[in-house]
Amino acid sequence: MTDGRFTGKTAIVTGAGNGLGKASAERLSSEGASVVVVDIDGTAAEAVAAALPGPALAVQADVSDEEHVARYMDRAVAEFGRVDLYHLNAGIFGTFATLPDISRADFERVMNVNVTGQFLGLRAAFRQFHAQESGGNIALTASIASLTGSADLLPYVTSKHAVVGLVHAAAMYGGPLGIRVNGLAPGIVPTDLFAAAATTPGGANDMEQRASTTPLRRAGRAEEIAASVAFLLSNDSSYITGQVLPADGGASIVNTVRPSGGAGAWDTASVDRALYGKDFPAEKAGISHE
Repeated sequence: MTDGRFTGKTAIVTGAGNGLGKASAERLSSEGASVVVVDIDGTAAEAVAAALPGPALAVQADVSDEEHVARYMDRAVAEFGRVDLYHLNAGIFGTFATLPDISRADFERVMNVNVTGQFLGLRAAFRQFHAQESGGNIALTASIASLTGSADLLPYVTSKHAVVGLVHAAAMYGGPLGIRVNGLAPGIVPTDLFAAAATTPGGANDMEQRASTTPLRRAGRAEEIAASVAFLLSNDSSYITGQVLPADGGASIVNTVRPSGGAGAWDTASVDRALYGKDFPAEKAGISHE
């Protein structure tokens, strides 16, 4: 490992046991950071930390639990003396159930991890920056689901919209203190997050096909998202704060009612019946409600 943009800095990455968090930890470490690898799966966190090229510490923690957040922060400071960078990445996908069938427990579970967990991480970061009398940089993992809606994954979509609010409010508060807060909104990037939905439409089974409709005509790679996170956490983005950067192959710019955006290229009746059930009335399927 050679000196890089983050030499002498300490970074905390949550949800770093696999997927986007693992790639982020690897990228930050490769550029000189000491990395605190946080994950609810302690074994996965240990494996990632052991494989990093630079100094690393693994901490098992549930990001939605205040005591766990305090523990990973205390261990980071005890090991490395300070913390400069945060990638608050941990999140869960939640249920694919349609709106009438979503339980309160399923909704709250997603919100606890994806929103409360991000809030607790932000609060801990700001408290630590205050304690060490410094500024710092924070990146939150948002999603393409932060920018658009869908008829499924309602708890996830709701939670990721809330993450944008956290980014905006925290950036407003942090700016005068020298603390930058930004979000990163990945598009379709096949990771272990989708493994539990391997056979569900909109899950892992059709990700490559769906990604082929983006302007870049392919899915993203975790390493590409990590590179964008590293940019947001580095001084190369020193005049950027409060922004949510899409890293989605251009998916968020697509105008779906133009031919180049796929207008008319999919069978709305089959989509509606898959979502609402095989008995969805033919007169409603794919028909204007005007």
